[in-house]
Amino acid sequence: MAGFGYERARDELVNVVKMLEQGGLDLDESLALWERGEALANRCEEHLAGARKRVEDALHRTDLERRE
Repeated sequence: MAGFGYERARDELVNVVKMLEQGGLDLDESLALWERGEALANRCEEHLAGARKRVEDALHRTDLERRE
């Protein structure tokens, strides 16, 4: 999962949520899906945090260039 891009992790997370919402799974299957969902959500958060940092850095550089 470490190699998943944001879109792939998000799409798989959506599928996990759909499967959990449909129900009909036994407890072990539900727990395994929940754990996978948590891992996918964390991966999405990592991507979003990285994107946020890149935007903040770009804004900071732009601000510095304007001051020069």
